This record gives sequence, C-alpha cells and structure tokens, in this order.
Amino acid sequence: MNPMKKAGLTGLVTLALAISAASLSHSQPSGQPAAIPPEKPLAPKVAATPEPSASAARAAAALTATDLEAWLDGRVAYALEAGDIAGAVVSVVKDGQVLFQKGYGYADVKAKVPMSAETTMVRPGSTSKLFTWTAVMQQVQAGKLNLDRDVNDYLDFKIPQTFGKPITLRHLMNHTAGFEEGLKDLLAYDPKLAPSNEDYLKQHPRPMLFAPGQAPGYSNYGVALAGYIVQRVSGEPFDAYVDRHIFQPLGMLHSTTAQPLPAKFAPFIAKGYRQASDPEPSPFELVVTAPAGSGSATASDMARFMLAHLQQGRFNGHEMLSPATTALMHSPSAQARPGFNVMAHGFFREFRNGRTLLGHGGDTVVFHSDLSLLPDEGVGIFVSFNSRGKDSAVYLARKALMEGFLDRYFPGKPVVDAPVLASATKDAQLIAGRYQTSRRVEHGFLSALYLMNQTVIAANPDGTILAPSGPTGEMATFREVAPQRWRKQGAMQELALVEVEGVKTVIDSENPVSVLQEAPFLRSAPLTLSILGLSLLVLASALAAWPLGALLRRADRATSGASPALHKLRRWQRIAVVVDLVWVGAWLVLIMPVLSTDLALYNGGNDWLFGLMQLSGMFAIAAALVGAWVAWKLFRVDATRLSRVWGVLVAMALAGMVWIGVVGQLMAFNLNY
Repeated sequence: MNPMKKAGLTGLVTLALAISAASLSHSQPSGQPAAIPPEKPLAPKVAATPEPSASAARAAAALTATDLEAWLDGRVAYALEAGDIAGAVVSVVKDGQVLFQKGYGYADVKAKVPMSAETTMVRPGSTSKLFTWTAVMQQVQAGKLNLDRDVNDYLDFKIPQTFGKPITLRHLMNHTAGFEEGLKDLLAYDPKLAPSNEDYLKQHPRPMLFAPGQAPGYSNYGVALAGYIVQRVSGEPFDAYVDRHIFQPLGMLHSTTAQPLPAKFAPFIAKGYRQASDPEPSPFELVVTAPAGSGSATASDMARFMLAHLQQGRFNGHEMLSPATTALMHSPSAQARPGFNVMAHGFFREFRNGRTLLGHGGDTVVFHSDLSLLPDEGVGIFVSFNSRGKDSAVYLARKALMEGFLDRYFPGKPVVDAPVLASATKDAQLIAGRYQTSRRVEHGFLSALYLMNQTVIAANPDGTILAPSGPTGEMATFREVAPQRWRKQGAMQELALVEVEGVKTVIDSENPVSVLQEAPFLRSAPLTLSILGLSLLVLASALAAWPLGALLRRADRATSGASPALHKLRRWQRIAVVVDLVWVGAWLVLIMPVLSTDLALYNGGNDWLFGLMQLSGMFAIAAALVGAWVAWKLFRVDATRLSRVWGVLVAMALAGMVWIGVVGQLMAFNLNY
C-alpha cells in the first residue's frame, strides 16, 4: 500500500501494504447467478510506441549466471550495509530456466540465520496481488467471471452505485473503481484483531471518491473484493484456491497466502526488521485485505511463478493459464497515452529501455519486494528485502537494483533533452500549483494527515518546472516537450496536465494507479497549515505567559493590578487554552503511528478510543465559545488595550482549531477511515 509507482500496502503515507492445471469447473456457490456469460477475449490493444530510456549508450553485458552473480554480490552487499538492511533474496529466470537465485544477509540477525533463495520465505506484499489476478483470469477462462459485468452480480452484499455506474472486475484490476483509501484494520499483529477478508469487506465499505473509470486510485479494498469474488464463484476458500490452482501445480511448495502462517512454514519464514540494527524483529504482519498482500513465498517459488507467466501460462507440464488467457492477461486492460504506463489485468505494463515490462512491487512495513518480467526477452527478476532500512533506504536500494539490472543487461538509448518550447513559460504557470493524490482518505479523522501532505509543482523562470520524482518524492526538473506535457531532464518520466470532471489533474507516465488533483482552496495545505501554525503559536504563547507573568510579578513583589472580573476572565481563557492544547496533543499522538507506518493501532478494537476523541471535539468547540465570550467581555471590563487585542487573538486561535477539526474530519463521528 505507498502512492508511488507499484504501490504496496503502506505507501500512503509511504505505506502502504498489499497481496492451473487442476480442474477449473467448480460448482457455483449458493446464491450465485445460474448463468454468467464468459469473458470475451479482447482484441489486443495497440501498445504505446516504446521509447528510449536514460541509460548510457553502451553495449549490453551478457546475461549469464557468472556475470550476474558477480554484479549482484557487489550491488546487494553494499545496499545491505549502507542501508542497515538485514537481508535480501534474488531470483532471475531466462529462457525457461532458473538462471540465478541467491540469498544475501540474514533472515534472523540475532541467530545469524542466512537468507536462502531456496528455503527462506519472504513476504512479497502487494506483489501477491498477481496471485489474485491470475486466479481471476482462471475464472474468466472457466467462463465463471466476466471482467465487464457488475461485481454485485457475484457478491452476497451490495456495493452502492454512488455515481449511477456499476463497478466491474476490469475497474478493480485497473484500480479505477473510485474507492477512497482505507487504513482501518489494514494491518494487524494479533490474530484476534484481524477480521477475515469477508468480514473486512462487509464491515468497512469504502466511500466513493470518483465515478468508476474516471480516475485511478490504488485500492487494496478493490483487490480484496476481487479475491472474495474468486472465493464465491469457485466455491473454495481463497487461500485453498490459490494453493490448489497456482502453488501446487507450479511446485511452489514453500508458498502460502494463509495467515497466521501455517505451522509447517514457521521454520522457513524470514524475520522482518525496521532496521537490521534493531534489537528485535517486527512481529509477523497480518494483512487483513488478504488477497491484496498476504503472500509468503521463497524466491525460488517466485521464479516458478515467473516462468509460468513467461511460458504462455505453462510450467513443467502444468497449465496455470491457457496461452490465449495468458496473452489476454498481459495485454493492456485500459487506455493510456503513448509512452505512459498502463495496467494489464493486474500487472503494471511499462516501457523501459525500449522494452516492455510486466511487473508489480510490494511493501509491507518491513518487507519490500519487486517482480519484473521482460516477456519478449523471456527474462524475469524477483527481489525482496526484509528490512525498511535506515531512513527508508530500501526504496532507493530496490529501485537502483532493478534499474541497474535493466541498464546492464538491456540498455536503452541515451536521452537527448528537447529544446524549450515557446509555450514553456506560460504552460509552466498553468501546471504550477498544489495537488492532492487521488489515493487518499477524505472521510474520517485520518483525512487531516492527507490534508496537510500535498504535492507542490513549481514553475521556474526558464520555463521548466520542479516536480516530485522517484520513490521518495525527491524534486526534479521537468522540461516541456509538447503542449502541456513535460519530461524529466535526462530521463523518460513524463507529466501531462489534463482536466478530469473540471479539476486540474496531473498524470505521471510511471504511475498508472493514481493521479494528482488540484487541491481546492479550503482544503489547501498552506491555508490549513497557516491556521494550524498560527493558532498553536498563539495558544502556546498564552500558556507560557501564564507562569511567566506570575514569576515576573513575584520578582517585583507586585500584583497584576487586575480587577476580580479581569482575573476571572483570564482564568476562563487559560482553561480554554489548556483544553485546546490537550485536545490537539492527543490527536497528534494518535496520528503519529501513520507517520511511523505502525498501522496496527488502527483497528476495530480501538473504535471506543477514536470515537471518544471525535466526541471530544465538543470540548474544542466549547473552548472556542469561551474564548469568544472572554474577548467580548474584555471590552466591557477595565482592561488594557493590549489585553483586549490579546483576547481577540486567543479567540481567533481557538476558533482556528475548530476549523482544523472540521476540515480535517476530527469531529466527523466517522469510524470508517
């Protein structure tokens, strides 16, 4: 789940978490429509013309096991040491064979258990979604699912048609169903606090931000819904289905989507760490939206999965998918601008170094993985790290490893920056602004965090723009290469400015699962942060002035000279200030876990706490009313001009905190967040 390309389970906030030769003629579960028309294979869509990348112009190194091992041994070892990462596993396949697989570092730091590609199980996170989408395509092949039919036809509960349009499986595959992000009950450590996927879907319906098909927004809920649909139409529990129709036929004997981890796999699972130097590992992460990221597998097993997809759905005499269904799955399932990445029935379909890539990344809090296939070259690579690393070093390490692999063995042509267009300066001003991601929480108290975490695109005097780029959102310079289309200098990443339902929208060529939308003024971060900052400054000053004034008077052996009425007003004012600061401080404590990606706090067992906190907003409103009353009364008692001005400022600060509570949904009485 993180909002950058190939988002996993925690990216939202960087995080986000994610997740057949056997007979496909299963009986339909009770309540399922008797006849569901099969999916008609789509004619392959014309792919965007591959473009060169930023690689240096040089000859490709020979992709051999010897060269690959020498290159990886240096690259991975450095990444682990420099990033404080415990370990990693890598597997590479080529021409129908496993070319290379190896473990690096430790699966258990304290016990010095080494990582092994053959026996160490890692958590692929959202890369597990490929198991779910493969299962969906198996049911399409069996005639039990149609990608363009209303998903309500397959469910035993209803997804409301908020915008008057049905949601289809194709929308779920493309992350264009329109669902709002959700973090409640997304991750747990205690099985007692982890509802089943079915219960999660029914108890945590996601509000709709967009009409289906209108705008992408990466959704773990949508993938979990697809997994439940597979369970419904196949008549098998999801975990059992994946095991019987994907893992067993492919010989993936150290793979499972079951949670908690079955006892037979306990000796093989790698421990996960925030940092390798941490004294203790993280507990086993339970991904509640299981079909979106609950997998555990070895790198060796993931090699088998890659080989099946690279060999028209077949591996070692077993058919996971038919050649026709495999070709359909690998084809684009949505339209995209030329040169922009697109979804391909659950895969990210990209063009890098002039080649087509199919893949998916995945992140839990402590495991970070990536899988990429080069179908035309018959090559696939899987990598997984078991630590987040110092300062989230794993994101850059993973990116450098995957890009380095391509640049070494499949280099592209060098990029030549285009000349500046005559319209550059004007268009730079047009795209400049503040944006919010389409993958966001807008209902519930965590809306406040997204409200203050927006993206800024700035216009430079020379007509270029500064915009975020890369896995950590570092700023980069983009140059306009066509009207309202910008390319990163020295690279092939592009941004395009469009309008979606009248809202200024920025599309990133590398990110087909979310867009940036211009933030409305009343929800803009500068307004919100200005009100919050100034209010906190005034309230903190008022609190500090209280004991400071008393100390100064004591030093001078003097009294304030204030009347009893003024004393009373000041007392009420101080009470209001203290109440407000305690209220704000409590919310900060409860929201801080998102910033540290400790999402386990946000579970149904704590509804009472968050409910009380939302109810406590009444104290903030009362404090604001008291502040206004004090400011009004100060003009009717014997008070100095400074006291009256200060009273007005304090009243405005207290009212400002109410504004934050309202616009940030801290007083929304909504426990579905």
